[in-house]
Amino acid sequence: MTDLHPVRRALLSVSDKTGLIELGKALAERGVELLSTGGTAKALRDAGLEVKDVSEVTGFPEMMDGRVKTLHPMVHGGLLALRDNDTHVAAMNEHGIGAIDLLVVNLYPFEATVAKGAGYDECVENIDIGGPAMIRAASKNHAFVNVVVDVQDYDTLLAELAANDGQTSYAFRQKLAQTAYARTAAYDTAVSNWMADALAAEAPRRRRAFAGELKQTLRYGENSHQTAAFYTDGSGRPGVATAVQHQGKELSYNNINDTDAAFELVAEFDPAEGAACAIIKHANPCGVARGTTLLDAYKAAFDCDRTSAFGGIVALNQPLDAETAQEITGIFTEVVIAPGASDEARAIFAAKKNLRLLTTEALPDVSAGGKTVRQVAGGLLVQDKDNGFVGMDDLKVVTQKAPTEDQMRDLLFAWKVAKHVKSNAIVYVKDGATVGVGAGQMSRVDSALIAAKKAERMADALGLQQPLTIGSAVASDAFFPFPDGLMEAAQAGATCVIQPGGSMRDDEVIAAADEAGLAMVFTGMRHFRH
Repeated sequence: MTDLHPVRRALLSVSDKTGLIELGKALAERGVELLSTGGTAKALRDAGLEVKDVSEVTGFPEMMDGRVKTLHPMVHGGLLALRDNDTHVAAMNEHGIGAIDLLVVNLYPFEATVAKGAGYDECVENIDIGGPAMIRAASKNHAFVNVVVDVQDYDTLLAELAANDGQTSYAFRQKLAQTAYARTAAYDTAVSNWMADALAAEAPRRRRAFAGELKQTLRYGENSHQTAAFYTDGSGRPGVATAVQHQGKELSYNNINDTDAAFELVAEFDPAEGAACAIIKHANPCGVARGTTLLDAYKAAFDCDRTSAFGGIVALNQPLDAETAQEITGIFTEVVIAPGASDEARAIFAAKKNLRLLTTEALPDVSAGGKTVRQVAGGLLVQDKDNGFVGMDDLKVVTQKAPTEDQMRDLLFAWKVAKHVKSNAIVYVKDGATVGVGAGQMSRVDSALIAAKKAERMADALGLQQPLTIGSAVASDAFFPFPDGLMEAAQAGATCVIQPGGSMRDDEVIAAADEAGLAMVFTGMRHFRH
């Protein structure tokens, strides 16, 4: 028995009519009978194709504003009947049910409706019922039925029919079914998560679903023996998922991860308040700075840790200009991402074939909500995105000495950077630029020491008489549990400190700061990043 089955009868019902006419004509040329509904039938007829309305098949008109049209045994029997089951075939013959060999459906645009900010009732009206029911029926019966839910599969279907004289193989139908089930799963995920948000259900009672659409398969994952792929979540958030790549080879798993980290960090700095640059290596910033120009910002960020910047990711909060592009080409850089790029900048980068340039047209909104998801063995950890913000008015001076206006600016800058550094995080800042970053250590003291040591090395490399941590502001992503970490920062030359506070030994830490002549402020908020 062959696994090939002919396509003689097709049901087409689509919201997105891209490619519909071409598909309908190709099927009609093969002698396939076309069934359809509503606007799809009209579009096919307007193109001169012969189409039978589903209402003719069911004996019932479309009703209730189109809510009820395909939910009928004449449709679902034609999709679900097993062609090699005598009982099923007898039932089809008895009730006049014709087999449907091909289902082409794409669903009401629920995700797009939500994305445009539609009201609750309009979103509900865009929840498709008949479409998912037919898709699931056809997918279950993929031994005999083809189900197409993606416009991009139209040409694939026609190629399969051409290769097999109007028939399709079982393996082909299996692949279509898997794609179809993934589509209904993603659709239901979008609906359930939208309702959870609409009801302010922070942790839905039984289940939370997640879905993504394949953007690209990757050469490998974090390491060459790991397979990987990149999926988008449909949110449209400006960043690596929505960026246009102008040049360079395909992004790797690590490139995508690091580029996301870089762009989310640089977005903390409003471009209307000046240029900013963030350089990322292994998901941690190795240099962040503001400047009167992008070139100034890049140079200052680069001078924080020139060694780590080699092979790093550069993120800018303003469109890339030629001068900055020329400077960036001075060392090997993996990726540059910016809201835009001038023609001159792109021309300069064109000489660097391995350098990827991404543009996004916008910065992500760092104040926006959302969820972050992390897999653990046997489950998922889900939390709100860290969009916490601390402004000048939120800071509490806890020491005898208060920060100056200039120190306060550096403290807030350091705090924004520390939010994006792996815990335990210590960040030294001077004059709107990081001068030392300590990341991901098991001890906060070690993070303070590493950041200071890096600053010493850079002072030697730059020919400075002393490290730039002298007179700097320092940020800690979480409280100092003991005075020792604070004292390491003081010994490195820091003169002011920003930290969350909240330790059982806050009094000891404050007393140590006073004794060292430091100014210190509490934020009341921490930024752990594991």
